[in-house]
Amino acid sequence: MLFVLPDLPYAKDALAPVISAKTLDFHHGKHHQAYIDNTNKLIAGTELENQTLEAIIQATANDPKRVGIFNNAAQVWNHSFYWQCIKPGGGGKPTGPVAERIERDFGSVDAFAGAFKEAGLTQFGSGWAWLVERDGKLEIMKTSNADTPLAHGIKALLTVDVWEHAYYLDYQNRRGDYLTEFIAKLINWDFVNEQLAK
Repeated sequence: MLFVLPDLPYAKDALAPVISAKTLDFHHGKHHQAYIDNTNKLIAGTELENQTLEAIIQATANDPKRVGIFNNAAQVWNHSFYWQCIKPGGGGKPTGPVAERIERDFGSVDAFAGAFKEAGLTQFGSGWAWLVERDGKLEIMKTSNADTPLAHGIKALLTVDVWEHAYYLDYQNRRGDYLTEFIAKLINWDFVNEQLAK
């Protein structure tokens, strides 16, 4: 089974000015594509080549001999998930069941937004900040490089990519501004609710 680059669920210029078409050209068209190409090459001829992406990630997590497969496959999954987490005209206050859960588990939407932004800001180097559900409770989690909640048996609900290729063309070193705009204008709360319901 060859993995292929998923289409973006919106036009390349639809997220501007928060994320520019130029950033999406590189981020989706070059970086995400490279992770897919590398995954396909690395699993060819192995027992993993007919497995799902999720199965490949779980089989190679914490295996030093297969770190290349894990890094590329996890980045394919993380990016495919990230594109769904954002939409034109998104962001702002959460709606639906996740709104009640955020109030319950963080105390307020502002407290959640602050904690989510802080996780993205304090992730040293490349990585991801996540809203996850663990043991029936919503939590903020951050992962380095390609690591993903999926590798730890934790349900991901929302992510923001804080690798520099996600924001540098638009924000340079202002990661905090990218995160502020992401939370205010891009989060796809419908998708987050779909993950919560799974």
